[in-house]
Amino acid sequence: MERNLAGAPFSKGSTSYHTSPTPSFTFPDSEQTTIQYPLDEKRPDAYDDERPGTQLSSSANSIIAMKEGRGKDVEHGNHEHGQDHIDVNDPNRPKLGLRQRMHHFTWAWFTLPMSTGGLSLLIFAQPHQFPGLRQIGLFVYIVNIIIFTILVLAMLTRFFLHQGDFCKSLTHPREGFFFPTFFLSIATLITSTQRYAIPEDDVALKWAIQAVFWGYVVITLLLAIGQYSYVFAAHNFGLQTMMPTWILPIFPIMLSGTIASVIADTQPDITAVPIVIAGMTCQGLGLSVAVMMYAHMVGRLMSAGLPNREHRPGLFMNVGPPAFTALAFIGMANGMPDNFDREMDGFIDVFMIRTFAIIGAVFLWALSLWWFGIALVATISSPPKYFHLGWWAMVFPNTGFILATISISKEFGSPAVQWVATGMSICLFLTYCFVFFNHMKAVITQDIMYPGRDEDVEDH
Repeated sequence: MERNLAGAPFSKGSTSYHTSPTPSFTFPDSEQTTIQYPLDEKRPDAYDDERPGTQLSSSANSIIAMKEGRGKDVEHGNHEHGQDHIDVNDPNRPKLGLRQRMHHFTWAWFTLPMSTGGLSLLIFAQPHQFPGLRQIGLFVYIVNIIIFTILVLAMLTRFFLHQGDFCKSLTHPREGFFFPTFFLSIATLITSTQRYAIPEDDVALKWAIQAVFWGYVVITLLLAIGQYSYVFAAHNFGLQTMMPTWILPIFPIMLSGTIASVIADTQPDITAVPIVIAGMTCQGLGLSVAVMMYAHMVGRLMSAGLPNREHRPGLFMNVGPPAFTALAFIGMANGMPDNFDREMDGFIDVFMIRTFAIIGAVFLWALSLWWFGIALVATISSPPKYFHLGWWAMVFPNTGFILATISISKEFGSPAVQWVATGMSICLFLTYCFVFFNHMKAVITQDIMYPGRDEDVEDH
């Protein structure tokens, strides 16, 4: 017996349930469709304290949902289109057409080319090379360009099909924080282009990459100031909602230091020094803001505990700032001209700068290691069950961590540490494959690009 009309019980096996008063869901851009759902026997993402067979009212169910971090999905819906009563975790939920799904194609998709670009850089930097490895890295670089181009076209399609989505995406309290991933993808493209596509003796391309660097610095500085200014003025976040995504607006300007560490060594001495100084300035700004955010992150963890299991992979984002700074320190110090001596007295010369760069890199590498351990334990102790684009945080920040490990091992000339870095690189490649597989699976099964399943809903 099954009755799913308003307030009527229905049976599943030997257990009785009660429904909430006629939940409904209306799809945008289509004929109005009303769908009724009974309460699930046991929601797939519920905690162990939910017992099958317990009769729950709709209000009690909402309280449990709020405790699990899903309440704001229900409360706010998606871009205020009234999608606020469907169980987005129901495997029998209705399928949507491409036009409707494009409405939920968020900025967080750029975590894919961001991570792919990081993988190409990691392949190039491997301490143990074998014939054909650089060609594999070149292939990954070309694929990343294709992925980035497709995502840009898809994002433009979203804004064309759904007028007003551009402004809403930038001002949304959750999706807006993923807008900087677009610039992070560009940063990986710039560094990968320097590694794979620019010959050492091509003067014109050297000047071109230098111009791109300065343009990137200006744009990302405006982004860091502008986006945080808007967040401070328009949003009111509680400490218990703090997530590592709050760091993202400062990330692009911070990676200016990483770009400088890659291109400075290829530039003439007269242009290498300004690039390194600008890179160090940007790197210092990024790390300083990240450290301030770390204080809020630790306060959130101490007062409210770990995030909901679906968002715990995002904790790996904390690994990035000190790791990329360690990488940039060593790279920029090595990019300084060998004859650099500011006072021409031999007191502060390039060799002393390189020594302090190594010391600072090791110091920051340890902080990355600590955050990596915290994120790893949190994720393993309660792994997520549903794919989110935040899973890519398990790839890109850890790429910086491994690159920093490789740079430090080369500076110390330690074959043992280099082999450890090689092992870490293999693990990261497997992680990339795992996340990419689940990403594609989620697209096909409509687990993402679906109302309530993406970064365009408030969910902390």
